Amino acid sequence: MQSPLTQHAIARMQQRGIPRDVLELLLDFGRETHDHRGCRIVRFDKRSRRRVLRAVGPEALRRVERHPMAYAVVAADDAVVTVGHRAGRIAA
Repeated sequence: MQSPLTQHAIARMQQRGIPRDVLELLLDFGRETHDHRGCRIVRFDKRSRRRVLRAVGPEALRRVERHPMAYAVVAADDAVVTVGHRAGRIAA
């Protein structure tokens, strides 16, 4: 999935050390929840990591496991608004 990135998302990826390929895996395989404000929050969970392993292979899974708490906020127009690492639960 090739989603457009906002300038804010690009800056946060650089600041937080989340590589573009991990973000793409997150967008392709991550679990989506709604924030009830019009955006989706995408994160890795156990099921999404298994899908990465089956679809792309163990090397991609190792990349994902370096960022297990990564998340992305995606707007209604599919633009990635921001990315980060969760410190705890995401309340949705």
